[in-house]
Amino acid sequence: MVAQLVKEEGILSFSNIRKEMIDLVGGKGANLGELLSQGIRVPPGFVLTSKAYRYFLDYNNLREKIISILKEEKDSATASSRIKQLILSAEIPPDLEEITLNAYEELVKQVGKEILVAVRSSATAEDIESASFAGQQDTYLNVERSQLFEKIKLVWASLFNERAIEYRKSKGIDSSKVEMAVVIQKMVNSRSSGVMFTLNPANGDRNFIVIESSWGLGEAVVGGMVTPDEVVISKHDLKIVDRRISKKNLKIIYDPHLKANREVEIQGKESESPSITDEEAIELAKLALKIEKHYEVPMDIEWAIDGDLTFPDNVFIVQARPETFWVSKQSRQEPVTATTGERKVIVKGLAASPGIAMGKARVLLDIKDAKEFKKGEILVTRMTDPDWVPVMKVASAIITDEGGITSHAAIVSRELGIPAIVGTKDATKLLRTGQEITVDATRGVVYEGRIIAEEPRHEVQQSTGLTGLSRDVLLSLYPVTGTKIYMNLGQPDMIEKYLDLPFDGIGLMRIEFIVSEWIKYHPLYLIKIGKPEEFVNKLAEGIAKVASAIYPRPVVVRFSDFKTNEYRNLIGGEEFEPEERNPMIGWRGVSRYISPQYEPAFRLEVRAVRKAREEMGLKNVWVMFPFVRTTWELKRALSIMGEEGLRRTGEFKAWIMAEVPSVVMMADQFAKIVDGFSIGSNDLAQLTLGVDRDSEILGRMGYYDERDPAVLRSMRRLIRIAHRYGRTVSICGQAPSVYPEVAEFLVKEGIDSISINPDTVIYTRRLVASVEQKLLLNKAR
Repeated sequence: MVAQLVKEEGILSFSNIRKEMIDLVGGKGANLGELLSQGIRVPPGFVLTSKAYRYFLDYNNLREKIISILKEEKDSATASSRIKQLILSAEIPPDLEEITLNAYEELVKQVGKEILVAVRSSATAEDIESASFAGQQDTYLNVERSQLFEKIKLVWASLFNERAIEYRKSKGIDSSKVEMAVVIQKMVNSRSSGVMFTLNPANGDRNFIVIESSWGLGEAVVGGMVTPDEVVISKHDLKIVDRRISKKNLKIIYDPHLKANREVEIQGKESESPSITDEEAIELAKLALKIEKHYEVPMDIEWAIDGDLTFPDNVFIVQARPETFWVSKQSRQEPVTATTGERKVIVKGLAASPGIAMGKARVLLDIKDAKEFKKGEILVTRMTDPDWVPVMKVASAIITDEGGITSHAAIVSRELGIPAIVGTKDATKLLRTGQEITVDATRGVVYEGRIIAEEPRHEVQQSTGLTGLSRDVLLSLYPVTGTKIYMNLGQPDMIEKYLDLPFDGIGLMRIEFIVSEWIKYHPLYLIKIGKPEEFVNKLAEGIAKVASAIYPRPVVVRFSDFKTNEYRNLIGGEEFEPEERNPMIGWRGVSRYISPQYEPAFRLEVRAVRKAREEMGLKNVWVMFPFVRTTWELKRALSIMGEEGLRRTGEFKAWIMAEVPSVVMMADQFAKIVDGFSIGSNDLAQLTLGVDRDSEILGRMGYYDERDPAVLRSMRRLIRIAHRYGRTVSICGQAPSVYPEVAEFLVKEGIDSISINPDTVIYTRRLVASVEQKLLLNKAR
């Protein structure tokens, strides 16, 4: 069988490959062989061809199973999961293993020392002019000999990544007919790396070569983790016509001790120095011209500079493919104009609140300068806190240097329905006031200029198209669910905007916005100056505005959950608030209410709730205690509330947030003293996994994930114990708003209600109805 497989071209070295062999070696493999044939410096390697992939499928009888799954599964995510599991659990034929190892040993001899390799996907429908498929399949870097076959199977399986299946659907390509070759190539010890284009990717101008570079492995540039250096070179005379050196705060390197790639923060001179020399840039440009001349189309090229070699032998091309955006655009004879074609990326970050907005940037470093902000401008700042909300409400988009997807800027933007990108690191430095930009907050990218034809924005209320109908009629148009669909809300003024949405109540009303926007003073300061009723009256007014608008549906009012640094920002706050090293897990929540110094202020909050319920007649107002740690502190807080005339009854419920793991561990004890729980998935994930939820570094590495099995197991445990004691369980964290699979999981586990952001109410109601129907059907069967 070995001789037969070799004869049928199961493995080919780069030197035996040409660009016409895409069906055999895939787009990437074909291009690498073609580059080598033209004298371009390419790291040596070989390709495990599509015939080898085909042989693997036939050996394990997988082909028909894959076709069947693709036909029967309409959901790409489910199809992807099932097919990948088939491939990863299958065996690589022994004779295929043998010839692969032989080829690997030949590569080691060619290089002259033990090597690490890149194991790269090369599908038979990628890197062609009509579709680049960039990033659709997987690549693994710095692979040791012992890991080789594990990574090969992972690359084969990545042919059926969800995004790859969806992309092929959009291009009209049958996934069952696409095959995968695997490129196995010596790793370059990348001192610097990046991408280059043989046209200007911002406007399609073919007179220039544009090089983007950064330190370390190319993942940092391709993955948008850094803002790269940029060098623009004229094709006419190979002279550098423009250069932009960015501050590069991290690089990805291979750690031989961990035997894995890791991110390294860089500072000082290295972060601000050019990552390639002028002579290296010009050498890259020469290679780019040679490649473009051979292919006769503009090219998108990945490159690396080896830190172990000397110039020019250290300059390598690791991938080349036809540039697709401008080529396809110009082939349709669309004009290249600043309003429809500009795509120069200025900065990237985390997509926190989806949407697209265009307009003028306004860089504000201090809230004191907010008076300069004009309605419709794009707010660019370091980070936001409650003081920034008035500005955020009139912004068309928000960009911050710091913060993660659960930061203040992210949460408020989602509630307001405003596009937001957070954690850019240096947007306040790279953007300037008055600059026209496009914010693509679906992808986390900020472009120079206006690049998309502007469309009118639709408010959530208008988007239903059903204004003027009664609520009963509105709800009849949406599926009925056994699981209650609640909504999160922070700003009382926003309730009018969302009245047409099919929600069953407010599962989380944050009072922080009322305090910071309406009251503005620290409650202890108002007590000091003899104006405590000002706090009580304005807080009651804000609560009443929401409760009266949706009466008799419940409004669960969460007592204040400011952290010390946020309380200090209130007028008079510095006198009463200590400076904590880590306010996130410091003096907040119930620990604050029962402390002698803050207890008088907590009593004002209780009086405001009582005023809304008793004086204003809004019996639909309930309360919730945030950041509960122990039963003894909660009992003391409930006692204080009772002393102010508010006690749990059949119509007045007291819930607690389940966001500290101790609540889950002691759920049976907490269930004896409260009416319900609401899962705070943001903090629960943070404290369960030991991860700062706003850490951009850990977020990118995938550590902070509310879908982590440990977090989901905690949710399941809480639901089961609470129900044993007849207590209700809700969730008001971001997880079900962001991840539909979490909402589905919770419904299956029997959660009583789900409270989500306004923009996901309709979708979540339909999703929950679908899950409930499926459960009923399964039970009936």
